[in-house]
Amino acid sequence: MSDERRSQGRVPALIEVLWEGASGRYEARTGDIHTGGCFIDTIAEVAVGEIIYFKLRLQNEDWIEVKGEVAYKYPNAGFGVRFLSISSEADRKRLEWLVKAEAYRSQKRD
Repeated sequence: MSDERRSQGRVPALIEVLWEGASGRYEARTGDIHTGGCFIDTIAEVAVGEIIYFKLRLQNEDWIEVKGEVAYKYPNAGFGVRFLSISSEADRKRLEWLVKAEAYRSQKRD
């Protein structure tokens, strides 16, 4: 995937994440998000290609459940995840809304 394509639609967003992978369960936050994936800020170890299960916390205290694949990692900084599946169509729409809301907030800060 080209950097140009990957960067489209990415917005900075600090969203609480609960994730589980081969090395255990962790609490973290996103650094950025888009409708196809996100960056998770964490010092926990993952392997590129690893499948993880995680939840993204919405502002209204609800959670979106996601299955993802680790696309790349930066040791002691975090990793990028490509979304493989989202628990429901309603959650997919909520994720799209979340990305739009974060993009709007980011524009207001600039």
